[in-house]
Amino acid sequence: MPFFNLKLRYLILIVFLANFLKPISAQEISDIIQPVSLIAGQTDSVLVSDLFYSSDYNLKFVSNPSIKILYNLSSKKLFLTPDKNYEGLTLIEFKLNKITYEIPLRVAMTQFQSFKFKPTAKARKVNLFGTFNGWNRESLPMKLDNNGVYNITIPLEAGRYEYKFFVDGKELVDPSNSDKTPNGMGDFNSVITVAPRHVEETFLHVLEKKYSKSKIVLEYYYGKGSQNGKLDHSNVFTLMNNERISQSQVKIAGDTISVVLKSGELKKNPLVRIWVDQRGQTTNIQTVRFINGKPAGEEKNVTLQDQIIYSIMIDRFYDGDSSNDRPVILPGLSYKANYQGGDFQGIIDKINSGYFDSLGVNTLWLSPVVDNPDSAYREYPAPHRLYTGYHGYWPLHSYRVEEHFGTMALLKKLVQLAHKHKIKILFDYVAHHVFIDNPIYRKHRDWFGSLSLPDGRKNLRLWDEERLTTWFDVYLPTFNYVGSKAARDAMTNNAIWWLKETDADGFRHDAVKHVPNSFWRLLTYKMKKEIEIPEKRNLFQIGETFGSYNLVSSYVNNGQLNAQFNFNLYDVAIPTFVGEKTSFVPLENELKKSFLVYGYNNLMGNIMDSHDKVRFMAYADGEIPLTGNVDASELGWDDPPKVKHESSYKKLKLYLSYLLTIPGTPVIDYGDEIGMTGAADPDNRRMMRFGNQLSNWEKETLVGVRKIISLRKNNPALRYGDFEPLDADTSCFVYLRSDMNQRILVALNKSGSEKTITIRLPSIYNLHEANDLLYGNTIKFNRDLFTFTIPATGYKFFEVK
Repeated sequence: MPFFNLKLRYLILIVFLANFLKPISAQEISDIIQPVSLIAGQTDSVLVSDLFYSSDYNLKFVSNPSIKILYNLSSKKLFLTPDKNYEGLTLIEFKLNKITYEIPLRVAMTQFQSFKFKPTAKARKVNLFGTFNGWNRESLPMKLDNNGVYNITIPLEAGRYEYKFFVDGKELVDPSNSDKTPNGMGDFNSVITVAPRHVEETFLHVLEKKYSKSKIVLEYYYGKGSQNGKLDHSNVFTLMNNERISQSQVKIAGDTISVVLKSGELKKNPLVRIWVDQRGQTTNIQTVRFINGKPAGEEKNVTLQDQIIYSIMIDRFYDGDSSNDRPVILPGLSYKANYQGGDFQGIIDKINSGYFDSLGVNTLWLSPVVDNPDSAYREYPAPHRLYTGYHGYWPLHSYRVEEHFGTMALLKKLVQLAHKHKIKILFDYVAHHVFIDNPIYRKHRDWFGSLSLPDGRKNLRLWDEERLTTWFDVYLPTFNYVGSKAARDAMTNNAIWWLKETDADGFRHDAVKHVPNSFWRLLTYKMKKEIEIPEKRNLFQIGETFGSYNLVSSYVNNGQLNAQFNFNLYDVAIPTFVGEKTSFVPLENELKKSFLVYGYNNLMGNIMDSHDKVRFMAYADGEIPLTGNVDASELGWDDPPKVKHESSYKKLKLYLSYLLTIPGTPVIDYGDEIGMTGAADPDNRRMMRFGNQLSNWEKETLVGVRKIISLRKNNPALRYGDFEPLDADTSCFVYLRSDMNQRILVALNKSGSEKTITIRLPSIYNLHEANDLLYGNTIKFNRDLFTFTIPATGYKFFEVK
C-alpha cells in the first residue's frame, strides 16, 4: 500500500509539472484580436504584438483572395494590401502552435473632402486644421489657385468633423459654412459631416437565447436596410474568441441567424462575436461574453466592462490625518495652488464609512501618489503664478510616496481595504517627465530632451510641433524615450514596481501622446508577462490624449493601453447638453463614429468633468459661456463660479443619465455626485464636501446620482448591450440597449418642459410592455408604438419586454 501511494504521488507530481512548466509558446492566445482598419488599395502595416500577446510570433498566414498579406517575423510587422475594389469586414487566417486564428479586417473605400478659403486680404500662409489631424496647425497647408482661393482635398471617413483655417497665425472659422459649434474656449469651430457611402444602414439585432441541457442557442436578426440579396454563410462571420465557429453551428432561416454553442465550449468563459457583411456593407459586431456558461451580466463585477470609475485628487478629497497638514508657506502663494489636507487616511475613512459602496462606484482612480517637491514654483507662462505639487504631477522621487498623503504602509492598507470592498485601485502614473531635482534627472541627463531648440526657442508646451520632447514647464524635464532605451527600461520597471509593491489594479496614464508608443508597448508587455499571466489578473490601463481619432486610437490595442478618455465624444456632448437649441443629432453621429473606431463594447473613458476641464456645472449654470471672451482660468482666480439655479443640478443628472447608459467606461470626477462647480484649473479642484456641508440641492443631487449609477450596475444591457438610436432632435434623445439578458430604453429630455413622445420599436422584438426602472410602474402598449412622457430636464429608463 505505501508503495502504491508513492507511485501515485510521483504520477501526480509528473502531471503537475507537465502542466505548470508548459512553455508560454504552447498556450492559446488569450487576448481578443480587434479589427484592423484599412483603406482599399493602400498598403498598411501593423505590429502583431499590438494585436495579441505571445512569447512566440512565428505565425503562418493563409492566403486571402481580397487581401495581399506579407509578414516579417524579425520585425513582427504584418503588411496588408486590400484589393482596390474591396470593402467590408472580413477575416484573415494564421496558424500558431497548430491552432488556426482569425484577424478581423475592416476595409473602407476612400472618400475625399475638399476645403476652400478665400481671404479678405492678402495672406502669406493658410493651413487647414481640425479634429481629423489632431488640431495640428502645420500638417495640412493649402494651395493658392489663380482665383485667389486656397484649396486642399483630403481623405476623410464618414463622420462629423470640426475644423478651422490657420491664416498667418490666426484661427478663423470657414466663412462659407454656416454650420458651427462652440469650442469651449470662447469661440466657434466650423463643422462638416461626411455622409457614409451606404445611405441606409444595416444592423444586426439581438433576439434571444435558448437553453437546453447540452447547448445554448443565440438568435439574431439581420436588418438588411436596402440590401436585397439572400443571406448565406458567406455573409455571416462568427468567432469564439479568435477562432471561427463551424458553419454547421450557424443556422440561417431568411434573415434570422442562430448560433448553436455546446455547453462544453463555454467553460473557459469565451467571447462570441458575430456580424454580417453583404456586398461591402457591414453590420455592427454583436458580442456575448460568457461567464460560468451564461451571458455576462448575471454575475456582478466580473469583467472590465463592469467598471464605474471614480476619480480622486487625493489632496482635495478628505483630510483623515491632520498631523500631515503642512501647507507650503510662501508670499504670493494662493491656497488654491497649495496643499489643502486630503490624504490616504481620508480615503480609507470614506471606504470604511461605505461612501463608495453607497455611491455605487467600484474603481478608484487616485491622482499620483509619488513624492513631490515640498515648495512652490512659478509657472513659466504669464502671469507666472506660484504652484505647489499638491496634484502629484511633479515626481521628485519615483520610489517614494508623498509625505503629505501618508506612508507606503498606509497606501498598501488603502489598496487592501478597497479590495475587501470589491473596489479596484488605479494609480495615476506620470511617465512623461520628472521634477528637476529628481535623482534620475541628476544622474542621467542623457535620458532627457533639451529645453532649448536649435533655433533658440524654448521647447516648452509645443504640444504638436515637438510632441514627444516638449517640456511642460522649465522645472519638468521630459524623457527622451526615443533616444534612450535605458530610460524606457528604468521607467517601465518603476511602474511595474508600484503594481507589485502595492497590489494596485492598473494605471491612469498622464500625457500619453507625449510618450512614444514603444514605451507603452514595453510597459504592457512587462505587465502581462510579470503580473497578468502568472497571477491570472486583468489589469487596466487608461490614458489621456487630446487629439484625432487616429492619434488616440493608435495607443489603444492589446499591446498598449486598454482605453483612453473619449475627449472627442466629450467635446460634442458638452455643448449638446448645455445648448438649449443644439440638436442631439451631432451627438448621435459622434457616438456612431466612436463605435466604428473602438467598437460597441469598448472600454473608452466617458467623462463629464476632469481635473483639466471646466466643470459642467459652471457651463450649465451660465457662469462660464461656451462662447464669448471669458477666460475660464482667470475667472477661477478672480470670481469663482457659484451655482445659483436649481435647474443646473437637473441638467447635471441628465448628463450623467447619458454618461452611465452609453457604451464605454463611465468616469465620475469627485464632486460630480453633488454638483460641484468650478472654472479652469485649479478652481475645478476644490475641496470635496460631505454630509452637513452640502446644501439641500446637493443632497438631492447625490441621491439622484446614486440611483442612476445603481441602474447601470443592476442592468447588464447598459454594460454589455448594443446601441440602437430611436429618436434624436433638439429636445430629446432616445436609444435602446440590448444584450442577451434584457432590453433597456433610455429617454432624455433637455428642454424646460415635459415631452410626450411616441417611439416605434423594432417589430421583430415583439415588445408590448415597459417597466419604469425609476418609479416601478408598468406601461402596456400595442403594435410596437410606445407612448410615454419625459419630465422637463429629465430622463426615463424602461426595461421593455
